[in-house]
Amino acid sequence: MLTIGTKAPLFRADSTRGPVDLADYAGKKNIVMIFYPGDDTPVCTKQLCAVQDHYDAFEQADAVVLGVNPAGLDSKQSFSRKFGYRFPLIVDTDESIRKAYGVGKILGLFFQQRIVYIIGKDGRILYAKKGNPPVSELLAAISPQG
Repeated sequence: MLTIGTKAPLFRADSTRGPVDLADYAGKKNIVMIFYPGDDTPVCTKQLCAVQDHYDAFEQADAVVLGVNPAGLDSKQSFSRKFGYRFPLIVDTDESIRKAYGVGKILGLFFQQRIVYIIGKDGRILYAKKGNPPVSELLAAISPQG
């Protein structure tokens, strides 16, 4: 897992909203990266729906939200459409993003860990936590960044 203060690795990848290049946001926006184990699974759905429910607050905090896991685009498109996510779900089938961010594997090495990173406008990790932290904690971590 990357530590606070580490320069965030840049990447380009396909997503449910077209190609995403992290360099387009780095230095300009706060970036909330949610590494979640599986599309359309109970805890992952709850986690991403909580973010969706407060998406306007993330936008007001000048933040973009990105969900990342190794499932393919078809799975992500279906999941995103089902719940109306306004943020992109990133395709990481080769797991290069997961590895760059030090996200480990769980459950017999089948699923990736659940980790949330927030990258500040300076391009460095300002928040890193395993699990499903509450949206209020994520927004509080961003707010000093303005």
